[in-house]
Amino acid sequence: MDLSYSVQEQAFRQEVRSWFEANLPSDLKEKVTHYQELSKEELTRWHKILAAKGWVAPSWPAEWGGTGWNAVERSIFEEEYALAGCPIVAPFGPVMCASVLLQFGTEEQKKRFLPRIYQGDDFWCQGYSEPGSGSDLASLKTRAERQGDHYLVNGQKIWTTLGHFGDWIFALVRTDFDSSKRQEGISFLLIDMNTPGITVRPLILLDEGHEVNEVFFEDVKVPVENLVYKEGKGWTVAKYLLGHERLGTGSLGASRRELRRIKREAAATEHQGRPLLEDLRFRDRLSKVEVELTALEITHMRFLDTMRRTGNPPGAEVSMLKIKGTEIQQALTELRLQIAGPGAAPFKALSYDGFDALLASVAPRYFNYRKTSIYAGSNEIQRNIFAKMALGL
Repeated sequence: MDLSYSVQEQAFRQEVRSWFEANLPSDLKEKVTHYQELSKEELTRWHKILAAKGWVAPSWPAEWGGTGWNAVERSIFEEEYALAGCPIVAPFGPVMCASVLLQFGTEEQKKRFLPRIYQGDDFWCQGYSEPGSGSDLASLKTRAERQGDHYLVNGQKIWTTLGHFGDWIFALVRTDFDSSKRQEGISFLLIDMNTPGITVRPLILLDEGHEVNEVFFEDVKVPVENLVYKEGKGWTVAKYLLGHERLGTGSLGASRRELRRIKREAAATEHQGRPLLEDLRFRDRLSKVEVELTALEITHMRFLDTMRRTGNPPGAEVSMLKIKGTEIQQALTELRLQIAGPGAAPFKALSYDGFDALLASVAPRYFNYRKTSIYAGSNEIQRNIFAKMALGL
């Protein structure tokens, strides 16, 4: 097993790092590093910069605009991307919907949607969770009844991230209401968010940020041609998509960037007459997180080495990355909250002119990151998957 990078891979890393240094707009980097919300226009601006470079969808096949990079190069790119402080490319279109279309879509669907996703012309969101149907996704109740050349969709989705930006939403809906197995009778639809009957309502979080929404469907007409794969076989699509989502939830590069920042801030923060970094209790917590992050990076390298040698994606064991990666993200927000102390404003509304923007974001970020162990399948569910599929328990 090879857990090191080759000379060529190290050169590739430097190429990627240099390009980000030269092309990442300073105003966008400033907002990312200060944990400020980005508008749809700002996210789209960065998306189009990457698209012009040809780096917006590294994992796509070359015929559709992919880079042709192997698994290790894509991992290096993602790590440097996070370390540079780049804005997110909202994954719902380029990563999630696109992966489904490439695997299950018709040629007509690929030609219609993929170029627009690549160029950032359409902003996508995900319609999976419902009230009472989160980790138990198979219990979803949103209905889609076939009526000639269209489906009539009625129901509700919730926790729809960036749904207020959405031009399109991919959604799981129930098309067979009499199936004995809940996983059967679910279909995967692509829905234009401008269709009459769709209402998006904001869910304002504890940090007073607007990131998630609830989406209501009332007699929404969706052309049958927007069905992906087979009617009633959406669960197959959903499982495939969740595997893609979980592979990237470890966020190793972003966690490494946060760890560096915490060390700098702790060294500059006085605690009982000396730098907080010299406090034994704080150093113990910090060292524990750093060791866990290093171990996770090594585990990630093991997966990459397997993919490099076999060409096969990881199986259920990828849950380890999701579980540990999100726990580390949460631990890092706790450390930054300890550094800020009473100066951490609990809500964004409490920040004011002249107040340190970074300090004002510490508590809201802590609140927001409670979600990481829940999305893409809660960590409790992930442990069950790993125990059953990888350990055979």
